[in-house]
Amino acid sequence: MAKPASSFAPQPSQLEMQPVLSLFNAGKLAEAETAAKKLVARYPNTFILYQILGISQDGLSKFNEAAENYSKALTIQPNTPDLHFNLGITLTNLNRYEEAEASYRKAIALQAGFFEAHGNLGTVLQKQGRLEEAVTSYRKALSIHEDPRGHFNLGTALRDKGKLDEAITHFKQAIKMFPNYADAHNYLGECYRDQGNMEDAIKCYFDTLALNQNHAGANYNMGEFLYLAGRYDEAVDYLERSKLDDWQERALYCTYKAEHFDSFKIKLDHIVNGNEKHTAPFLQTLSTHHAVNFGTEDQYNFCKNGFDFVYQKSIAELAEPDSQLLKDLLNDINNTAIEVRAQGMIINGKQSAGNLFKRPEASFRKLGEIVKQEFLNYKNQFAGADCELIKSFPKELEFTSSWYVRLRSGGYLERHIHEVGWISGAVYLVLPKDKKDLTEGCFEYGLHGDNYPQKHNNFPVGIASPSVGDIVLFPSSLFHRTIPFTSNEERICIAFDLKPEGHIFIKSSY
Repeated sequence: MAKPASSFAPQPSQLEMQPVLSLFNAGKLAEAETAAKKLVARYPNTFILYQILGISQDGLSKFNEAAENYSKALTIQPNTPDLHFNLGITLTNLNRYEEAEASYRKAIALQAGFFEAHGNLGTVLQKQGRLEEAVTSYRKALSIHEDPRGHFNLGTALRDKGKLDEAITHFKQAIKMFPNYADAHNYLGECYRDQGNMEDAIKCYFDTLALNQNHAGANYNMGEFLYLAGRYDEAVDYLERSKLDDWQERALYCTYKAEHFDSFKIKLDHIVNGNEKHTAPFLQTLSTHHAVNFGTEDQYNFCKNGFDFVYQKSIAELAEPDSQLLKDLLNDINNTAIEVRAQGMIINGKQSAGNLFKRPEASFRKLGEIVKQEFLNYKNQFAGADCELIKSFPKELEFTSSWYVRLRSGGYLERHIHEVGWISGAVYLVLPKDKKDLTEGCFEYGLHGDNYPQKHNNFPVGIASPSVGDIVLFPSSLFHRTIPFTSNEERICIAFDLKPEGHIFIKSSY
């Protein structure tokens, strides 16, 4: 096969290349980058120099420059699967998932048995919410070469789909192949937790911490378990070790629930007066409750006046007579194999596992797009508001979670908040009609819940009375619950959380 014309251009001699190669092979990436840049200026058509630059800059987290140099190398030798693979990794680090997908597919087209490329393709598909395709890619990678990481990644995608039993099987297989796989132990524990099997979940967290006492996820999960168990002082220790996600808010929560009010106020004031924007809904919940409890000014400004930011609207495609979308949603809820997540706050009902809007069913996908539009309408309605809820409104609309809740006679959901949300909401598909009281089955929101310590009972509440096809959106800082209903009917809604993309915890790549 004839070489590209550029390959006949002047090339550096072995003597000229030796210093660059020596630095690169010694792992001195910054020095190798500098030396390669000097040489490539003299020999601009040298494949290996662009390759060295790309790999060095990748290792130095200079991802934009690395992508540029990988691309230049590929213009010289386009049929190099390893380079397409490396470019895919770099583009993934830049969150350019569609381009990364194309790079991995080129690598696979050139080398069908490139199992790492199949695995990484699964990762970028998973990050785009294309779970069915991700599972297919992960399975293909495992069919070529079975390894612990392949089983782990497949387990994460299956868990996102709500396929907890199957996810558990793959996490166990990853551990069987590599017993010291700390992340697999932790994710196995999370699956057990989602099934309500806390005994096995805690064992997995301890197994993780035995392998790595500083494992962020396992420390966080233990902290979460302990604060739910009311062992607040112990929980703080684990949360502070985790430094993960909203650990600071949860540690402050434990201090408040333990009624260490002086310590709570000192820590809260330190946060309020710090340099960080007031962008934590959970801190708003705590700050507002403390202010109402003790009659002081609420100084946290994510959304001080949450009641003013409750939004209710009818979705035409669901509210219209004989709505096909409503029929499709109920059909998929009733007839699709969606696993159920253990949820202690639900009485006489159940909640789906996984992320509903990332499932393949067209009805859920369509509703997800409608809800995204309603988020934009929400932002426009409250434009100009002097709070971070609106000023720092997410630029990229991504659901951290979405699920259905089905309640039967006597069913309700206890007062709670969505700690990992920004804006939360629900779309109502079925509501009880035979009511003894007009508020039965309604949505109640307020400033108190979760057995927070109270100095008095003067905590206001508001009520939204939805109709079928309505959407209700509200700041995730507000407590909310379902008012119990007594009729022999069902109440079905699809709930969801939105959070800024930068705040979402994303799994590691393949």
